Amino acid sequence: MEVLDIVDEQGRPTGRTVERSRAHEEGILHRTAHVWILRKKVGAVQILLQKRSDDKDSHPGVYDISSAGHIPAGVDYIPSALRELQEELGVSAKAEELLLCGQRRIRYDEVFHGKQFVDNQVSNVYILWLDREPEEFVLQTEEVSEVRWFDLEECIRLVEHSLIPNCIAMEELLMVQRGIGLAQSE
Repeated sequence: MEVLDIVDEQGRPTGRTVERSRAHEEGILHRTAHVWILRKKVGAVQILLQKRSDDKDSHPGVYDISSAGHIPAGVDYIPSALRELQEELGVSAKAEELLLCGQRRIRYDEVFHGKQFVDNQVSNVYILWLDREPEEFVLQTEEVSEVRWFDLEECIRLVEHSLIPNCIAMEELLMVQRGIGLAQSE
């Protein structure tokens, strides 16, 4: 049983907790950490997308953020992001390697596998620069069926026009693009 902190609009824990399943049944506000893995190849920025397992409780079998996950009660964003990278992709990273792009609110209500799924979360969005070939990642097969690099500009076009099956928010992809610009200007 996964227990999450109930949070306020800024993602700060309220002191109350909720089981993950109940949070998604009732749309209770909780936190997630999103990590977008990037690399530079042949002068272009590439972004790694994971393809979600067909057994996932939401958005099965579609392309998504490189690594993302719920934050367990009592844990903060960065330790949770680092744990998810290790669990889902076999990536060991350090806190200082994660570059914060910003925070966003996510809310949607859909049906998956015949069951209502209400998501209501505050997410911190990070970039991690890592040049690794797809076959070098160690995938958690219950979560991820494959990973694939896309040129960032092409990925934005594919997502914007729904040319690949995905659950990527255009708002967040553009947040990552702006974050790259800020990181490169420092």
